[in-house]
Amino acid sequence: MVEQRGRNGHDGSRGCGIRCSKSTVHAAYKALEAEGLVTSSRGHGTVVREQVPLKRLGIARYDKAKWRDGDEVAFIADRVASGRPYRRNEQTQSVNFVEAPPEAAAAHGLPAGAQVYARARLVKEGDQPTHTLTSYYRPEHVEGTRLVDPTPGPAGRGGGFRVLYDAGYEIDHMKERIFARTPTADETRLLQLPPGEPVVELHRTTYTADGTVVEYAIGVHAASRFAWEYDFKVPDSAKDREGQE
Repeated sequence: MVEQRGRNGHDGSRGCGIRCSKSTVHAAYKALEAEGLVTSSRGHGTVVREQVPLKRLGIARYDKAKWRDGDEVAFIADRVASGRPYRRNEQTQSVNFVEAPPEAAAAHGLPAGAQVYARARLVKEGDQPTHTLTSYYRPEHVEGTRLVDPTPGPAGRGGGFRVLYDAGYEIDHMKERIFARTPTADETRLLQLPPGEPVVELHRTTYTADGTVVEYAIGVHAASRFAWEYDFKVPDSAKDREGQE
């Protein structure tokens, strides 16, 4: 503790100690908040953040048995795998007819300026947002279906993939690309991110067996709220080539 003499000559170490201690504690809180270990909010003070992330399944979350034969859409599959509760209305959404963003237009093979349906979802766990997901669809694939209904929750039993399946567009394979980045100010507000937390952005292209793209989606995930998990058979392309010869 730094000692200080006041103007009257008395030892001022106690007063300085109080001031220095408050400053030190404040700095420590700020350091913990920057690392994402605590979060501060007006009226609630500073609390320790939940440190057990959700499992964000890879291939398994799209198992047809989950959504075609049951009612376990992708975000619910993650909760079930994590042993966490869920409510269907923890997914809210807005649906708009918009000009396709360049990446969505390219994925769907549409010309620049083409109109698509954008189905934007915000998913929460309780009161805490976990991620956003916006899917872009060609009008002829989803017009008049539940995918253009903004009612909170999945698009009926089995969700969006079941809607496409019932319309004759059974999904067959996907391509996903993920990368981490700094969030925008709007994303920080929407996802209620603590200072310094990055986001993981997902780009998903969904195809039918004949290669038709039926969905192009962009998701933004709070990095600390998910642990991405993949379980898959290891490929052997040399063996596959031998079998084709």
